Amino acid sequence: MPSWTREDHDGVAVLTFRREPSNWMDLVSMGELADHLAALSEQTDTVRVVMLTGGLDGYFIAHADLDDLAKLAKGEPIDGDLSSWFRALTLLDTMPQPTIAAIDGQAWGGGCETSLACTMRIGSERAHLGQPEIVVGIIPGAGGTQRLPRLVGGAIGAELCLTGRIVAAEEALRIGLLNAVLPTDGFRAAAIAWCQQISRHSGPAIFAARQAVVEGLRGPLADGLALEGRLFLEVNASEDAQARNAAVPRGASDLGGVEH
Repeated sequence: MPSWTREDHDGVAVLTFRREPSNWMDLVSMGELADHLAALSEQTDTVRVVMLTGGLDGYFIAHADLDDLAKLAKGEPIDGDLSSWFRALTLLDTMPQPTIAAIDGQAWGGGCETSLACTMRIGSERAHLGQPEIVVGIIPGAGGTQRLPRLVGGAIGAELCLTGRIVAAEEALRIGLLNAVLPTDGFRAAAIAWCQQISRHSGPAIFAARQAVVEGLRGPLADGLALEGRLFLEVNASEDAQARNAAVPRGASDLGGVEH
């Protein structure tokens, strides 16, 4: 039985993870996620945003499967492909669509790292995130020591990796680990609606803006500005942009209120 299921909601593809009893992520499940993401990356005509969420109450992805880690330490065989973690997280970071982790509950260790690979993260009031690997004598191994400090700053990132401290929703919002905190009651529907604030816009513009922001931050400002300029010219010349531009009443002062 697959651990990941997909639903589509007006341009938002929702991938839901459910693995009893506590949403531990094993290699087989991560391979399933990578396959879903690879397929979605080719569906830009219909999918503008990809949202990941948990299907067990109180969990996003709890953490990596500890049985897998124990077998790996002993050199024992593990079901699934060891490269699946890297493949899935790389796709979350590089696919055309913005990827959004919708966290309602626990996202520790590999679960937190999966969310860090996404373009953005939103949480419920009971969301809690962290990199507690040091508590069991290891370190994050799927990007936590690299993506977390880049997101929240070196000092806070180091603190969280070195103490293993868990961060609740409001603190996560304050330090930039979460983009928004939504009510726990009705969180899934609210998270989809939050994503639809993006998906209602032009697909080519969404993809270009995501690329400009994410890739631009990886290099010098001059390179980012050059990338932005190139993408602007490409999108501005598209049929979609020309049609939307022609539909805007001249003299309109509130583009945010224009129906798309």
